[in-house]
Amino acid sequence: MPARVQPEPFDLAAELAGFGAGSGAVVTFSGLVRSEDGRLVALELEHYPAMTQKALQAFGERAAERFGLDDWRIVHRHGLLAVGQPIMMVATAARHRKQAFEAAEFLMDWLKSRAPFWKREIGPDGPGDWVAATADDEDALARW
Repeated sequence: MPARVQPEPFDLAAELAGFGAGSGAVVTFSGLVRSEDGRLVALELEHYPAMTQKALQAFGERAAERFGLDDWRIVHRHGLLAVGQPIMMVATAARHRKQAFEAAEFLMDWLKSRAPFWKREIGPDGPGDWVAATADDEDALARW
């Protein structure tokens, strides 16, 4: 199944072994937990497993159809993730680079704004606020 939600770190090299074989272009993106200039020490992600898995799978399939992908993969983590840890990855494979790049951006914009995760910032003094999509995130998604 090309979409996966898991608590443990993923191995990018292992995820890409054999990925997109026969395609003309493979695009990958890995997101890391940012420190926000020292304001954060971790990010906590919660989700409802059955809903999240289905949503990621459906959106990946939508991207595959829309952009003519040969292959795609989404891996998204949940739990308590320290600054610098990988939080997610997207990989797309297509006949041409434009399709692969656009599909990857489409998936990343959707994940940032609509993936059914609840994110909470953890600062040096403990848990902070739950995070909502920003206006910039919504603008990025609106272009699709």
